[in-house]
Amino acid sequence: MNDPDTIRDAVRDGYARVARANTCCDCDCRPPSTSAGEASKSIGYTDEDLGAVPDGANLGVGCGNPTALAEIEPGQTVLDLGSGAGIDCFLAARAVGSEGRVIGVDMTDEMLESARRYATEGGFENVDFRKGIIEDMPVDDASVDVIISNCVINLSPEKDRVFAEAFRVLRTGGRLLVSDIVLDGELPPEVVSDPSAYVGCIAGAVSRDEYLRAVRQAGFTEIEIVGESGFGDTPAATSLKLRAVKT
Repeated sequence: MNDPDTIRDAVRDGYARVARANTCCDCDCRPPSTSAGEASKSIGYTDEDLGAVPDGANLGVGCGNPTALAEIEPGQTVLDLGSGAGIDCFLAARAVGSEGRVIGVDMTDEMLESARRYATEGGFENVDFRKGIIEDMPVDDASVDVIISNCVINLSPEKDRVFAEAFRVLRTGGRLLVSDIVLDGELPPEVVSDPSAYVGCIAGAVSRDEYLRAVRQAGFTEIEIVGESGFGDTPAATSLKLRAVKT
């Protein structure tokens, strides 16, 4: 599973199944007996948050609530990397208001179809869902104020490219706010090579040091870890909340 395209195909197929089932399937994103709402409240979403998004937009597959970290302001442009069914985009859309704009980028057709339907049903006219990979975003240079991402960059086989792209599309002074998975130990070889473990946000994760190095190498400064906790049943995995700035 070292080829980037092979990894992306496995992740795309896995999340297409999640979108079709409208639930987390064959992955470690949450216990099978836990509802999407319960899972989301356990990682930082409030009842108010969940009541403000269209039914079905919350799949319960994240590892945090990046919009709670972002301090999004009215009129800003927000970009969500790996926007899925749209929960974080819809929360950001309320924060930026009618004068602002939210862009969601996702590579899975089924997720995009769901998110666009929910946007129409919910009247979210300031949200634009675009098909693309986060290593090569369909977003203009220096056009975004805030980037959010929820348990997605760990899925990328080319994280250096993701952070370089994030730096490219942010305006000077723009902020990167992510909830993601890093490793503080070694994973068993059978987990690293398991395609379902990629979908479950584990096998693609890298060490904390490697992750932070990639953020710094892209050019970000003022890098701050604002929270962390264990993730699932994997002792080596940590859910990390991070802020960084393009200066």
